[in-house]
Amino acid sequence: MYKISEFSELTGLSKETLRYYEQQQLLEAAFVDDSNNYRYYDDGSYFLAILLQKLRSFGCTIQEMKDVMRDESFTNLEVLLHQKKERQNMEITQKQQTIHEIEEFIRTGQEGET
Repeated sequence: MYKISEFSELTGLSKETLRYYEQQQLLEAAFVDDSNNYRYYDDGSYFLAILLQKLRSFGCTIQEMKDVMRDESFTNLEVLLHQKKERQNMEITQKQQTIHEIEEFIRTGQEGET
């Protein structure tokens, strides 16, 4: 069992994020000591925390993360990840188009100078 400070260090998630995830019912402490209200996390919590961290880094919303966590079989996770991948590919295409437009603008500006 890990205290919240140890768990925070282990997962890279801030104590505030861990508390927020608990408020959002995304990640609950394995045990809460009633005498001091300390939260303790276990190895199962660790894997869920890492999953949440990854989902967040992939641009998932809190609601999307909740949907994944409610689906204990994680059958919708693959669908969600494919959607996120497609979204990233679309953003890459848009950025490449913007780069092309910038290059074209620079080129035409240079032609006007000669």
